[in-house]
Amino acid sequence: MLEPYALRTDGQADPQGIVAAPSFSWRLRSARRGARQVAYRVVVSARLPGGGSARVWDSGRIESPPTTGARYGGAPLSSSADYDWLLAVEDEGGDVVERTGRFATGIVHADEWAAAWIGRNPVFQQVALPPQDTDISFTVNKLQPVRRFVRHFDLEAVPATAKVHASAQGIYRLYVNGRRVGGDELAPGWTEYRDRITYQSWDVTGHLRPGRNSIAALLGDGWYVGFIGTDRRHQAQHYGKQPALLVQLMMDADDGGRSVIGTDDRWSESASDILYADMLMGQYEDSRRAQPDWHLPTCDLTGWSSAAVVGTDVDRLTPEVDPGVRATKVLPAISVEERAPRRHIVDFGQNLVGRVRLTVRGQAAGTRIQLDHAEVLDEGELYTANLRTAEPRDVFWTNGDAEQTFEPRFTLHGFRFAEVQGLSGPLQAADVEAVVLHNDVEFLGEFSSSDAPLDRLFQNISWGLRGNFVSIPTDCPQRDERLGWLADAQVFAPTALALADVGPLLRRWMRDVRSAQNDDGAFPDIAPHLIHLREGAPAWGDGGVTIPWSIHRATGDLAVLEEAADSMMAWVRHIERHNPSLIWRTQVGNDYGDWLQIGEETRKDVLSTAYFAHSADLTARTLRKLGRDAEASEFEELRARIAATFRDAFVAPDGTVAGDTQGSYLLALAFGLYRDAAEKDRLAERLVETVVRREVSLTTGFVTVGLLCPVLAEVGREDLAFRLLHNDRYPSWLFSVNNGATTIWERWDGWTPEHGFQSARMNSFNHYSLGSVGEWFLSGILGITQTSESAGYSEIALAPRLDPFLQHARGALETPRGRVESAWRREGAEIAWTITVPPGGAVIAHLPCRTPSEITEGGENATHSQGVTLMDPGPESTRLRLESGTFNFRFPPG
Repeated sequence: MLEPYALRTDGQADPQGIVAAPSFSWRLRSARRGARQVAYRVVVSARLPGGGSARVWDSGRIESPPTTGARYGGAPLSSSADYDWLLAVEDEGGDVVERTGRFATGIVHADEWAAAWIGRNPVFQQVALPPQDTDISFTVNKLQPVRRFVRHFDLEAVPATAKVHASAQGIYRLYVNGRRVGGDELAPGWTEYRDRITYQSWDVTGHLRPGRNSIAALLGDGWYVGFIGTDRRHQAQHYGKQPALLVQLMMDADDGGRSVIGTDDRWSESASDILYADMLMGQYEDSRRAQPDWHLPTCDLTGWSSAAVVGTDVDRLTPEVDPGVRATKVLPAISVEERAPRRHIVDFGQNLVGRVRLTVRGQAAGTRIQLDHAEVLDEGELYTANLRTAEPRDVFWTNGDAEQTFEPRFTLHGFRFAEVQGLSGPLQAADVEAVVLHNDVEFLGEFSSSDAPLDRLFQNISWGLRGNFVSIPTDCPQRDERLGWLADAQVFAPTALALADVGPLLRRWMRDVRSAQNDDGAFPDIAPHLIHLREGAPAWGDGGVTIPWSIHRATGDLAVLEEAADSMMAWVRHIERHNPSLIWRTQVGNDYGDWLQIGEETRKDVLSTAYFAHSADLTARTLRKLGRDAEASEFEELRARIAATFRDAFVAPDGTVAGDTQGSYLLALAFGLYRDAAEKDRLAERLVETVVRREVSLTTGFVTVGLLCPVLAEVGREDLAFRLLHNDRYPSWLFSVNNGATTIWERWDGWTPEHGFQSARMNSFNHYSLGSVGEWFLSGILGITQTSESAGYSEIALAPRLDPFLQHARGALETPRGRVESAWRREGAEIAWTITVPPGGAVIAHLPCRTPSEITEGGENATHSQGVTLMDPGPESTRLRLESGTFNFRFPPG
């Protein structure tokens, strides 16, 4: 049977905030060889408040094998409504299988917003007293309490449907009748608030009841008001002085009548028991001030203030288009050590991003519990010097209850270790947990092998993704930075897209990148744009070009290119305008070069000009895919001229690139800047020399490190690629693994036995950039990739590279077409390779065996197997065209 699964609406499972014609997609699987989709049909129906449904669109039978890009073409969508869609997939034998998905709409038209932005009532009494010493640091003593907002209302009956749409200039947590609404954390997330503020939508029908009801929210500073970034002259209040809340509850009766309750001055507000909360500086909570029933309809609001309406502008509101930040894992403590009376250090065994959940028992009222956080230890104590001005400290005052659980709600930290101070009596490991927070994306890529350190490296890369995909892709999650650096994101994007379904998040973030593009066409270094307010540096600003292309390649989504094309052209023209010689030496921003390279330095004009050519190339390809052929030709011609200039300026006749570094050769080879095959061979020889003369060690910074293994393998030296991958001497990927790393370090020498810690001014232990090799675990070792002209794995290519250091390797990738699996194992003198490919489309398998007659599948000659067709052999491999299904090959390697 051909089975569709993973039904998605605009790339999301059952989204709640659709406002424009959505696109539908699905994946396929089947145990039958040769299964394929020949046609599909999508029928969309609107649920009616009184029951039943009304069909609003029928695509009819569409003869098409692709499983993406089915665009809704029906009647205009209604706001705050539920829709179901029926997918019917027809296979090659005429059998039809049906599956259903659903979505709900947000506020489709801006004039339907009835809610206003509300905030703290400015008319309040404040008594000024002389400053005294307190337990609150001078850095945070001006922070304000998290505010509580409540509105009571009466219902004669529970409505047929009730939807709430909410946002904040700050971060919020919403409740209806005391029940939390949704599972999003730190909502609405961080965007370029000057242009866009996302809102979340939820169905709250089941939260309501006849009679008195309450809708309530906690409101904190978040990114909007709180501390962000490294500039101590302006480290907070980048977007506003006070947070604000916006909530709109829309209730539909059985007869179709609609009632709306929105935030306005009829809401009540007060300070909460959270005396302050900040993304960088932690949360301070005094449970003695708590009012447990504050969000219930029975709460007496006497003494509360009326909320102040602080704005009515809704033009910046946009629905959430990717999975929000959520608690996805809970990790137990693996050890608790009492370092001194009332002071314990907890090890969770994994560097992570999130918060501590602590249960305390038998603590007297007024006991002050303090939690501090760090990624690593220094002689048994928390190492916090690398946090710079961040103060990731959570404080909790007990109220005397026999048992209390403290879990901060309006902050997050990067840590493996936590120090708990103030607890009387022992701390049991069972009473302390780490709650992991990140955007709740589906993880797509899997890898395991016979080599434990290599598997740990892959896990470290995955954990680096988790820790740094929190609303935006950040550089690091622990110190006073946590910014959306474009270069970090662009070098890691192919790996991120292979490991997890981050396409919608990156597409949304690219809107922030384009918002920061200046009138001259320059992209920034950072988005949202807070510091370094000048043009982006080479490889940094280029992220505005490379990331949309990476998203398209991984997902097949053309819309991301349609959105980005004009800004891509503007960026390339900006570089050309300021560098008519086509050597990129002016308008280079902070010109970081191949950041954090070791032992040698790639010339910055070599790197910049290579990226100039690369961005021109990707822009031309984008325009060609969009049918903008005249413009595509213009950029193809520009790219050819840049490449010729690069060769004339930097490449010697013997293939030496100016500077003679690993990075310079990698750029020339990866971006195709050679004249012909002979020059490519000379460049490859020089690259090999740079690796060998370092005793097979790397010297690359994070801009070029992701090119190292793929390029070496592509030029026929996968032996060196594998030696580099398995090297555990400094500098190497496995050096950090062997020294206890559970995420990727920012620097190759973040810590060494000889010198200890690197400079605390910049030394993160959770930084994904150097982990950009992760994609090659799947495309190289497992061989799961796609042809050069393919996007969204429409043409799958399977070409495993048999790592000589491994006895076996296995893994999988969930592609837009379906799941691809690859597992190979050495068995005596043979390789056993089992693969599974999804239905539909072309699949080409490259077996590293020169003699087709020596290849068996299922115990017989492979060319006699169903679904296997021998193609023209390659020089080093046998090529087979495969239909869908599972195949078990055996062959002698080589």
